[in-house]
Amino acid sequence: MLAIGFDAPGGPEVLRPVDIPEPHAGPGEVRIRVAAATVNPSDIVTRAGSAHDRYRAVTPPYIPGWDAAGVVDEADPATGWRVGDPVIAITLPVLAGGGAYAEKIVVPSGSVARLPTGSDHVCAATLPMNGLTAWFALAALAPATGTIAVTGAAGAVGGYVVQLAKTRGLTVIADAKPSDERLVRDLGADLVLARGAGLADRIRTHVPEGVDALIDTALLGDTVIAAVRDGGSFVTLRPPALGGGATPQRGISVDLVMVADHLEEPEALGELSRLAAAGALSLRVARTLPAEQAARAHELLEGGGVRGRIVLEFPTATG
Repeated sequence: MLAIGFDAPGGPEVLRPVDIPEPHAGPGEVRIRVAAATVNPSDIVTRAGSAHDRYRAVTPPYIPGWDAAGVVDEADPATGWRVGDPVIAITLPVLAGGGAYAEKIVVPSGSVARLPTGSDHVCAATLPMNGLTAWFALAALAPATGTIAVTGAAGAVGGYVVQLAKTRGLTVIADAKPSDERLVRDLGADLVLARGAGLADRIRTHVPEGVDALIDTALLGDTVIAAVRDGGSFVTLRPPALGGGATPQRGISVDLVMVADHLEEPEALGELSRLAAAGALSLRVARTLPAEQAARAHELLEGGGVRGRIVLEFPTATG
């Protein structure tokens, strides 16, 4: 069957169509015929080799991709999923049988949720990885907070953080460049400040005591932790070795949230699907490309300025 993979780390050009064996669902598993797979920044990290030690023992080709949408075409009956069910799913790139850039993927039933009502596969494919990252970033905040700051609010994860925070009654301060201010306001941010150097000072101008928490989707680290009050919370989405983190200070908790730790969260994924169906979460697609043009998708994402996600479409599923 068709998949998109690479044999050795490198630039976008290493991605190519490959023919791999068709997987089958085992106990507690679901096989999905993929209609759409999302291209995420972490796919670039995987392809470029920054995390190569994690999958060095895997036999190539290496298949990237965290999240997909499609239809169930094989399942353990005990899972409750049936052939033809429209679904979204999250999977682990390269490892555990390979990532989502494939015509068919097999995942644990806990990694699957129903396609949001009223959505198509392309839009829905943008939800699992980024939505779960935002969900557990908010869950990491301690104690429950009243005012949070979000960096990178115009991005996919940042946008979901803003929207989820508003569903929970939080006050949100977000950053944006001028061309993204309207977008971030429309996502629900209560205050939008200019991104870039001096952001922590700008936040303190409006909240002199400091915000209760900051979710750093832009990976600004030590340059923005000063915006957090003493004893507050700071959440980062990448380990220090990959450019994330911040130096703990003033009793501020610094927590790392990795979506790989939350691949089987059916309640959270199901609630994200429900919120998307209700219009509380925006499923933002920047562009679609045929799966065979994955290299071009990576080039576009690396070029910057992409708002929403680029989605790869596979020809084997419709609807």
